[in-house]
Amino acid sequence: MINTNCELPDCNPPADEIIEILRKCRTIAVVGISPKEARDSNRVAKYLMDKGYEVVPVNPGQREILGKPCFKTLTDIPFPIDMADLFLNPTRVPLVVDQAIEIGVHAIWMQEGVVHNESAQKAGKAGITVVMNKCIKKEHMKMTNY
Repeated sequence: MINTNCELPDCNPPADEIIEILRKCRTIAVVGISPKEARDSNRVAKYLMDKGYEVVPVNPGQREILGKPCFKTLTDIPFPIDMADLFLNPTRVPLVVDQAIEIGVHAIWMQEGVVHNESAQKAGKAGITVVMNKCIKKEHMKMTNY
């Protein structure tokens, strides 16, 4: 039986546009980051930091992750963010996309398993590029192999 609760992305940017996002977006808020080192969100954030990105942890239950201050929401971050990288249950995506629109991010990246087409359309209308159901670490690794 097919799980009808799991959306598939309506569309994603082409590979060259994804590469451009990864080149231009240098300050990345990782929303839903876990303090646990074994979790994908933590490992991906650490990878991005190792590759020279400025990572901003967003998790309301934490004060600090990976040695960086942790913010409760995107709107609590007191400086500009280029991208919001979402490690969230898709049901939580609309609120975070609204916050991303409010603070004016350039891109929203929804990790593997995270798809919300309605929110992606809303973000697109606000001029934000959206990537869904892709791992930013895997895409970055592909980019560095070109």
